[in-house]
Parts: sequence; C-alpha cells; structure tokens
Amino acid sequence: MIRSELVQQIADENPDLALRDVEAIITTFFDEIARRLSSGGRVELRGFGAFSTRARDSRTGRNPRTGEVVEVDAKRVPYFKPGKEMRVRLNV
Repeated sequence: MIRSELVQQIADENPDLALRDVEAIITTFFDEIARRLSSGGRVELRGFGAFSTRARDSRTGRNPRTGEVVEVDAKRVPYFKPGKEMRVRLNV
C-alpha cells in the first residue's frame, strides 16, 4: 500500500472527514514519527510495533559496479520491531 492508497482508505472509512483533512492527519502522523526518531527517541504503537534507530559503525565497503574500495561513514538507521499482536496476525 502506498501513501495515497492509505489516505483514500481512511477517507472512504470516514466520510465525515474531507480528503485534505485526512492527508493532513497522515502527514502529521508520519512527520511526528520522523521527528521523534531524528531526536533519538522511540515510537511505540501498541498492537502494531515500535520504531527506533540503530547505530551502524563506519566500515570499508565496495562499489559493486567498479569494485573500488570506499569508506562508509557511521550512521543511524531506522528500525522497526513488530509487536506481539502483529506477529500473531501475520502467522495465523
């Protein structure tokens, strides 16, 4: 599912909300998750899962096209851990 499909699905299930209002809600939702993660926080949605970040150390990598050795800087990457209810629903 892509973002526009999500917006349309929510708008269809909530006919009292205008499409632009649903878009604003979805945008705010994703922006807040990104803001919390960028500040080093964690976002937990009970029954769904938890978003956090993990540190990746710097390393030596290879350009797959040329085989050239390149240095990859240390960075933080997003991580999602599904909740118990999500895992149960996926394995029914």
